[in-house]
Amino acid sequence: MNNLDETSSVQTTKTDLSGLNDSQRDAVISENKRLLVLAGAGSGKTKTLLQKLIYLIEEKGVSPSNILAITFTKNATNEMVDRLIISADTTKQYESMLFDKHMSKSDKDKERFFQQKKYKWIDGLTVRTFHSFCYSILRNYGVNEFDNKFRIIGDEKRDEEDELSKHVAPETIFEVVHKLLIEQCEDTDFLLRLKRYILDYIIDKIHLDKNKGKNLPKDGKFFTTLDGTKVRSKSEQFIADWFYRHSIKYEYEPLLNVKDFSFHPDFFIPEANLYIEHVSDKSYSTKDKEEQFQKGNLLLVKTYESMTKDSALFNHTLDSVVKNRLPSNYHKTVSLSYKEEFDGYHEDVKDFVTQIIRITDMIKVENIDLKTVLENAKKDQHERVRHFYQLAIPIVEKYNDYCTDKSYLDFNDLISRSASLFQNQADIANKYKSKYQYILVDEFQDVNNLQVELIKLLLTDQTQLFCVGDDWQSIYGFRGSNVSYIIEFGKHFPNSEVIKLNLNYRSTQNIVGASNEVIKHNKFKVEKEITASKKSEHKIVVYAGNSEEENVQFALTEVRKFLNDGMNNEDILFLYRRSKMYSPYYFQFKNERLKVQGKTIHAAKGLEAKVVFIIGLTEGYGGFPDIWLEDRIFQVIKKANHDLLLEEERRLFYVAITRAKDKLFLITEKGNESSFLKEIPDNFTVRTSLPLKSVVDKIELCRNCSSQLEKLWRICPYCETKIT
Repeated sequence: MNNLDETSSVQTTKTDLSGLNDSQRDAVISENKRLLVLAGAGSGKTKTLLQKLIYLIEEKGVSPSNILAITFTKNATNEMVDRLIISADTTKQYESMLFDKHMSKSDKDKERFFQQKKYKWIDGLTVRTFHSFCYSILRNYGVNEFDNKFRIIGDEKRDEEDELSKHVAPETIFEVVHKLLIEQCEDTDFLLRLKRYILDYIIDKIHLDKNKGKNLPKDGKFFTTLDGTKVRSKSEQFIADWFYRHSIKYEYEPLLNVKDFSFHPDFFIPEANLYIEHVSDKSYSTKDKEEQFQKGNLLLVKTYESMTKDSALFNHTLDSVVKNRLPSNYHKTVSLSYKEEFDGYHEDVKDFVTQIIRITDMIKVENIDLKTVLENAKKDQHERVRHFYQLAIPIVEKYNDYCTDKSYLDFNDLISRSASLFQNQADIANKYKSKYQYILVDEFQDVNNLQVELIKLLLTDQTQLFCVGDDWQSIYGFRGSNVSYIIEFGKHFPNSEVIKLNLNYRSTQNIVGASNEVIKHNKFKVEKEITASKKSEHKIVVYAGNSEEENVQFALTEVRKFLNDGMNNEDILFLYRRSKMYSPYYFQFKNERLKVQGKTIHAAKGLEAKVVFIIGLTEGYGGFPDIWLEDRIFQVIKKANHDLLLEEERRLFYVAITRAKDKLFLITEKGNESSFLKEIPDNFTVRTSLPLKSVVDKIELCRNCSSQLEKLWRICPYCETKIT
């Protein structure tokens, strides 16, 4: 028997692998210590991952406690556990329960928990999200790295029934940052610099070209001062702000008539009985005005644009010009408060706080030192960017200190603190390295720098790393995921093997063929040719309406046909780049009492439907592709590349296309079609639209005498022939 085993060319297993194709089977039985399974859309990725788990336990005799399976979302974790329970449940009752629409989510969660405990081999597995896994590490062993009684701080107060929600901070990240910003505003200098920033760049948006030239206010007063006065130039704004900071009352452009004519000097300071004219290159000659001041024996001081290039000099000039002319007892001081200064600007302050939170998150994911960020910002050519970081970095520092002080960790901290624990505490790192001999990572195309660092710290030469993902479906770059980890897997994990799952079981050949052609336009990818197992004569329908109303009506008509043919609402899915694209469809369907699934493409990742409508496929702003070159503020931390952003948009389109199982509708507008549509060859599509009406009225001629006829005529008045 042993001789037979040694010479047999066919590997036999106790585990039933007959349901797998050759590539899936190769992935399951591979012994390679660093393995990437590149799974095309609909190619059985989850099935292969779960079969690997079962194979390790049943065939290789691996203890479930030695296996770690990492997912990105709680839903993905639940789905994995559900499918494992289904594989073990011979009664099939659990599967029926999952599809029971009358059963609540909480009841299903309770049943999942019960079933998981029932099957000890499933309960022995570690199937967790990155965050949940790190949470348990720090809760159990993180006392040397951080307070292991920590609480989780997030974007919102969580109430889900999961492990992380049991120890949630009583305040959100936004609430903390907002509170710290208000505290920082007790420093008057910071408060006024913040107000200046918000007025200039969030309200007036002086950095945007669209607000210059023809879009200037008719009176030319574009810049807002600290007290809300509108002035004509940045220099005048500086002067007005100086008055405000020194509690000196002023009048801007008061009407003055001394003798010969009326005019408006730039500033008047009543307490000093002083007029100021600010002279710039654009100013008209002040000679006539100066004569009027002399005739009226009025005090006039001129300031010059050249002075503004040196703010210290300008401050000194105003100090000597104005303060020396104020009454000796003029020591009026007013304490400034956040509440009064930002009354009416609360939404704008929220925008600023949101930006601070965003850069805090990016700094953590990119693992950059705060001092480095500030140094990079100081070198930026744009004043707005420099000013933002001068205001933001002290708040980020306060936020980090506050979280440490309160024993708060956010989701990035969970991962970075766990990595730090492994780096600094060899005994704990070795405990996890020896425990987890097999590490399986789902959706590997979505990993970021912190997550990959953590994975590497868990590996030994004996650990098998089994990663599953699809570089063509990497769509979370804006969250910090780095597609290079899957595309250049061998560079990050040497001596690795890549197995490609190229057979799509979900979609028809036209849908798969079209998606292949679209993704070919990306340069930064792994080459693979996906084929379809399903055949169908249905081509992709490209509909170009003359208006949005026509598009909505077309979709409504098609949906009614499908529902009348026996489809369920869940069989039809509407996808879109941005939520606002769906509004006209939603309201029309609501009026017609149709219920259709509508999701952003990001939210639809992992879903499928028999019929898919992708709407909003127009070019340019508000369309798809929607290349969002983020605010330059964020480029200080991570440079954006237009070509790579376009490639991510194309991957997003690929994800949308491959959600469709049987029929796909691409909805665009005539004359404004998305450039992505041009990347789909005509042999995969049928194009349809309502014909445009002729701009020339049809001319009727008499069939007898060829005279031109008018509408409603019954008889030709020229030859008396009856008109048909």
